[in-house]
Amino acid sequence: MNVALIGATGFVGSAILKEALERGHKVTAISRNPGDLQVEDEKLTLTKADIFKTEELADILKDHDAVISAYNPGWTNPNIYEDHLNGSKAIQEAVRQSGVKRYIAIGGGGSLDVAPGLQAVDAPGFPEAIKPGATAARDYMLHLKNEQDLEWTLFCPAFEMHQGTSGIKRGTYRKGLDNPVFDEEGRSVLSVEDLALAIIDELEQGNHIRQRFTAAY
Repeated sequence: MNVALIGATGFVGSAILKEALERGHKVTAISRNPGDLQVEDEKLTLTKADIFKTEELADILKDHDAVISAYNPGWTNPNIYEDHLNGSKAIQEAVRQSGVKRYIAIGGGGSLDVAPGLQAVDAPGFPEAIKPGATAARDYMLHLKNEQDLEWTLFCPAFEMHQGTSGIKRGTYRKGLDNPVFDEEGRSVLSVEDLALAIIDELEQGNHIRQRFTAAY
C-alpha cells in the first residue's frame, strides 16, 4: 500500500514506520522535523508539514491508500490538552478533504473501560502527570466516533508501553475492544514494536472499521 504516516519521528510513529517499510509498504513520512528521521529506504518519502494547515496537509495526503496518525504534541507540552485535541481534529479534517477514506489513529489507553461506566483516565490513582494528554485522547475518541465519511480505526495502547518494553518484539499480541487486555499477572503491557505490528496488521486486514481496539500480551 501507499501510506501517509503522520508523526513518523515520534516514539510510536518511528516504530510504525519501521514495520511498514519492512512489510513492503510505501510510506510518506510526515513530521514537523523530518530531518530527525535517520532512515533510508527507497520506499520512503520524507515530508514536512504543519498539521494545523489543513488544506496543505490535505494536498500531501491525496492519492494515498491510507493515513496513519501517530500525532502527539509531546507529553511535556503545557498545552497538551488543547494541542492534542485540536491537532487530532485538524488531521481528521485534512484526511476528509484529501479524499482518502482509510484512517487509522493512535489514541490513548486512558479511554479504555476499567469498570462499567468508568474509563481508566477517570479512575482513582490515574497518574496526574499524563492526565491532560490522556483526557484529550479520550475526548478525541468521543469526537471520532461521530465520523461517518471515513473508514476510521482508533487504536488504544496497552497501559504499559513505555516501561521497559521498547526493543522487544514477540511478534504476537491479543486484542480487545473497549476493555484493557491483561496478562496472567494482571498487567496490560505491549512493546512499541508489537504495537506497530498490530497497526500494520490492521492496515492490511481492516478488521476494525469504525471501531476502536486495543492490544496487549
